[in-house]
Formats: sequence, C-alpha cells, structure tokens
Amino acid sequence: MSETTVNAHPDRLTKVSSILVSQARPTDEKSPYFELAKRYNIKVDFRPFIEIQGVSFKDFRKQKINILDHTAIIFTSRNAVDHFFRICKEARIEVPADMKYFCITEQTAIYLQKYIVIRKRKIFSGQKTAADLLELIKKHKSEKFLFPCSDKRRNDIPEFMGTNDLHLTEAVMYETGSSDLSDLEDVYYDILAFFSPSGIKSLFDNFPDFQQNKTRIAAFGPTTAKAVTDAGLILDIQAPLPNAPSMSGALELYIKKVNGL
Repeated sequence: MSETTVNAHPDRLTKVSSILVSQARPTDEKSPYFELAKRYNIKVDFRPFIEIQGVSFKDFRKQKINILDHTAIIFTSRNAVDHFFRICKEARIEVPADMKYFCITEQTAIYLQKYIVIRKRKIFSGQKTAADLLELIKKHKSEKFLFPCSDKRRNDIPEFMGTNDLHLTEAVMYETGSSDLSDLEDVYYDILAFFSPSGIKSLFDNFPDFQQNKTRIAAFGPTTAKAVTDAGLILDIQAPLPNAPSMSGALELYIKKVNGL
C-alpha cells in the first residue's frame, strides 16, 4: 500500500489538473488549498455538498432538555456553537458565567468570542481530534455535560462518556442535509475530496447513477473512508497521514507522485 494512496493501480495514477473540495471556499486567502492551486498550476474549486439547518425552538423543546441543568458544554464545530447560542437566545436563557466550555480545537474555542467574553470564561480546548478533547473531559468527571450536535454525528463522544460513566445529554440543535448540486451534473474533476459520510450521501442523492471511472476520491478520516468503500467507490487518497495531517497535505503528496514533480 502506498503512503499516499489506497489504490495504487497504474491506470489510476494519472495527472491531476482539477480538484473539487466538498466544502465552502476558505475565507483565509492564505489557505493551503490556494497555495496548492498556485504551486502546481491546477484548478481547485469549492462546493459544500451538505447544508446545515437549525432545529426550530419548538422542535428543540420536544427533546425536554433544560440547558441550565448542565455545568459544561461540549463543542465539536462552529455550527454547534452558533446553534447552541441561537437556541439560548430564543429560549431567553442567559448562560451562567461559570459555565465550562470544552472545544475540540483552539479555533473553535476562539470562535466563542462571537458570543461571550472568552477571557472571563472557563474554556478548555483539544488539539485536532475528539480523542484530545476526551482526555480533558476525563479530568472533569463531576460536570454535567451538554453536547449540542447534529442529527448525524459521530459516536465517539457519546460512547466515551457512557464507558466512563460521565453525565452527558445530547441536544440535537441542527440537521445535516444534502445540497442541490444539479448544476455540477456535466462538470468533471480529477479528484473529489470528501470530509464526512454525509458528503458521500449527498453525491448519490444528487447523482444516483454516478460512475467514478477515472475520478479519484479523497477522504478525510476513517468514517468517511468507510462511507466511500461502502458506496462501492474506489478510495484513492486517504487523510490524515503521519506526514500529512491535513487533506491539503495528502492531496499535495498525491499530486507530486502522479504529476511527476
């Protein structure tokens, strides 16, 4: 098995000139994706394959969750932050100053400043993965944790909390659906990059007869990789890698290989 590819069949190792990243275009002009496009003279486009819709306050109330019964909040994305504070606003809840926040990354923690004065709050952040965050959570076993999440979420945090007998309430505050991609029907890319199983679902929701042919598929994370193979697709590029912890890094290693650079 190659360090950068799962399928290394020579017929698939052809030159890359275009990539579609199934996420929104980065707002940071220094994004590594832009550097990738410039450095290797390739086209890199962005298009979210999934869209987020907030759960209405009426539907949230049906979950019979009292936010103020909890002493700590677990945030795994900016979407979770946005919809937690939206629900609080609609419920006219003022989050106590002593509430603790456990964020999956420092970037998510910094994003909290959109809603609170972060220097006055108790905020804990992991590095990149849920595993980092869970190590922090283990040190606060007496807290009552609330987990704002999507209707489609990974199992690692709930399973960990259950295994370690920690108090966790899951609160579905937003839903993940497939974007309308009908305008892409006749558009071809050498690589499609995916970041979640929902992205793969969206591909087939939009194009039930999708044929991969020589299109390479890149997947970030094991659950996305499994969704690719479960859908009968060939997984060509898998991230993260020990020498490429990001999707852009894994793509660059692959491009260097197949473009003869």
